Order: sequence, then structure tokens, then C-alpha cells
Amino acid sequence: MKLFDLRAVLEKHPNTFPRFILPDGDYIPAHAHVTEVGHVANNFIDCGGVTGRSETVLLQTHVGGDTDHRLRSDRFAKILQLGERVLPHDQLEVEVEYDCCVVAQYPIAAVQASGEHLDVALGKRRTQCLANERRKTASAGACCTSETACC
Repeated sequence: MKLFDLRAVLEKHPNTFPRFILPDGDYIPAHAHVTEVGHVANNFIDCGGVTGRSETVLLQTHVGGDTDHRLRSDRFAKILQLGERVLPHDQLEVEVEYDCCVVAQYPIAAVQASGEHLDVALGKRRTQCLANERRKTASAGACCTSETACC
């Protein structure tokens, strides 16, 4: 989900309480804080020698000791608005960072109003071999038949 779309739904439902739903159906604890809005630029070279770049907005969540804390959608929207100072534009995809047993990042898959809550469904990120994907697209044959196309 793009930042623009997330802000629009938060502003449409200002009195709701966002709840982040992990891909396995569990929830990030309701007293989590959104403690940081970041612009992440990833410049990379793949195993086939092709360079690329990706950019996202990263929302860091933190589960602290203040168990009475509840983030409302209007406050969440204001936090995103503060983030505009470090973000190049509002068309970037948004991911949520959560520290459970390891720090993990989840793309926002969907947001839907549900009573007093705004359910923020988080998706899964997967690693992939871009050279493999290029090779499959270039010819319907097997990956890595050429040393220059794949690792």
C-alpha cells in the first residue's frame, strides 16, 4: 500500500484504533507505538551484475512498557505527516517494522475499518533471485544456463 492511500484511510476513520495483523493472524500488541517514519533507499547489484534501486517508507513499531497506550488513527496520520520532512513523495510503498524475536519488515497489504478498529493487514516479504526472474522471462528455459545471466 502506498503512503498516500494509507494516510487517506487513516484520515477517513480518525477515531478508530489501528491494529496491525501479522501474516500468521497474530497481532502486534495494541499498546505498540509507531516510533519512526523512515525513507529506505536500497541500491543493489544482483548476482547477474545488474544494478537496481528500490525505495520504501518504513514505519518502526515499538512495544514498550506503557500498556495503556493506544494509537488512534488521527494521531497515526499526524505522525505520517511529520514524516513528510524526510520522504521524497507519498507514492512509496509502506512497510511496518516489528521486533518480535527478530526485527522483521512487513508490507502493508490492506487496511479495512472494523468497528472501532482499523485493521492493518501485513503481508510477507520474500527474497528472490532477480537474475533468475530475468532468465525465465528471456527464455522459458531453466535458470542459470548462462554464467552472465545468473549466479
